[in-house]
Amino acid sequence: MWRDWRPAVVERDLAALAAAGLTTLRVFPLWSDFQPVTAVLGFGGVLEDLHMTTPELGEQPFPDTPAGQAGVDEVMLGRFAEFSAIAQRHGLRLIVGLITGWMSGRVFCPPVLEGRALHTDPLALQLQGRFIRTFVSRFRETATIVAWDLGNECNSLGSDTSRGEAWTWTAFVTQAIRTSDVGRPVISGMHSLLPSPELSSGWTIQDQAEHTDLLTTHPYPLWSRHTAQDPLDSMRTTMHASAETRMYADIGGKPCFVEEIGTMGPMMGDWEAASDFLRCNLFSLWANDCRGLLWWCAFDQTRLTHSPYDATAVERELGLFDEDYRPKPMLAELIRFAALMPSLPVNLPERHIDAVCILTNGQDPWAAAYSAWVLATQAKIALRFAWAEEPLPDADVYFLPSLTGVGPIARRRWQSLLARVAAGASLHVTLGDGIVEPFSDVFGVRVRSRSQRTSPITFALPTGERLTARDGPDLRLTVKPGTEVLASTDDGSPMVTRRAYGSGQVTLTAVPVETQLTATPGSFHSPTAEPWHALYRLLTSTMPRPIDSNSPELAITLHGDRYAVLINHGTTPALARFSPGITPIHWLHGSATIAAHHTSIVEFVRTEP
Repeated sequence: MWRDWRPAVVERDLAALAAAGLTTLRVFPLWSDFQPVTAVLGFGGVLEDLHMTTPELGEQPFPDTPAGQAGVDEVMLGRFAEFSAIAQRHGLRLIVGLITGWMSGRVFCPPVLEGRALHTDPLALQLQGRFIRTFVSRFRETATIVAWDLGNECNSLGSDTSRGEAWTWTAFVTQAIRTSDVGRPVISGMHSLLPSPELSSGWTIQDQAEHTDLLTTHPYPLWSRHTAQDPLDSMRTTMHASAETRMYADIGGKPCFVEEIGTMGPMMGDWEAASDFLRCNLFSLWANDCRGLLWWCAFDQTRLTHSPYDATAVERELGLFDEDYRPKPMLAELIRFAALMPSLPVNLPERHIDAVCILTNGQDPWAAAYSAWVLATQAKIALRFAWAEEPLPDADVYFLPSLTGVGPIARRRWQSLLARVAAGASLHVTLGDGIVEPFSDVFGVRVRSRSQRTSPITFALPTGERLTARDGPDLRLTVKPGTEVLASTDDGSPMVTRRAYGSGQVTLTAVPVETQLTATPGSFHSPTAEPWHALYRLLTSTMPRPIDSNSPELAITLHGDRYAVLINHGTTPALARFSPGITPIHWLHGSATIAAHHTSIVEFVRTEP
């Protein structure tokens, strides 16, 4: 777009978006276009000088202007100024991705940097710093710009970045922005982060939160790990965005929003399924304080012939409009949601939290978090996440899901957690091959033998549900006096045990429930799916549930003492049930019977003492 600049087309595009009721665009000054620095190589390929190569002027030395001395093309800056003016005329706000060097599966960097390590190479950092200061200084007075984004998924610019290098790059870019503009928030723009650096190539939630004001998720079912197993409009898939975004916000301690989401085109599911997917996500993100959603992207790109669109078919049909400006049904969902928000006579109070889910070292934390979120939702438990290496939040109930590895939690954190239990909290551990110490004295069981599981084993809960353990070690436990066995395998081996610990209690389930379910397609929606949420329900049987349902697919969030949001993530209607002393007084949206993939919002009163 920036090279093939056609203002009339841009005007038509932005007018169509504004007329549809959209308010905010994420936009991308492509790095290779805006800073087209090329190398002048001498004898032996030695870098002797830097030039700029532009479509208008060809190769030339850096011009004697402030922008030119930074290697930034004044023509491109002028085009961005024109773009911003068009957006302002149509009342559109802009989030600007500054280091737009990764887009749709291809790296776009200044030619001189091709083949260099873009997060650490001194010349790469020099050019990035100069570009950011030039661009931000030029446009900091532009009212339509509401935030600066570090760039589009900049953690994809290099694959061998250490945690220290990622931290340093983020600090460098963030400070370069704030040197020129201290008034606007800085957005992370990253995707697929984790609290541990090993599985996210050095980029962590905590390090991004340390430097930026807003965290971001890009929760595509196709691209995120463990999320492309079930249909687009099924429960696990429609809960992905909220689970991941809450994991970022809870562990990072910063607000987080869905900066990109989409279905990756009609071969993932038709437009009806995509609309159900979007509708559930809009309400779920809102109810879980996830701050925002931006759809990727505005228009289809089926007629583009350059890379990556000539090669990557999945990038072409992602728009809210097709190339002939015909709107797709997903646009209507955005419009309906935006229209509903002002009609609600409530600024939604903070979500009530029932339990803390602690993610630990040695495991795949997203695999554990993802299923824990879905299971808790099915059991009508509201979770928040915590990272085992950081101070734990106060709670009455803690979950340690799918404990894995030889050092899942530091001694001081384990002792701190046990002290909270001794003071009256409850702790529920689902066990993989994890090792903690002390163990036997805490849980009241002794490991008589431990081996690799060679076949599934089945056990029954006291409430009647039969469950099958397929993953994890085969632990044969011996129960100490004072320990209650809640469930045993068919051959008599304890599987779920409970024991008092000080004023609190601990339960142990000898199977890594969460990671087993995450790895199993259909584990939450298929007709043969086992009701593992009944285990979570059993473990929290004394927890009050003011609003409940027999439908595991109905998500219920309570807000303050008066409001609830009920979202049906399933394919059949769900019915909300109010406990004695809880009376609905006003349905702000919907009713007690919630259609598939729809939401009800209710104001209620408590009449009990």
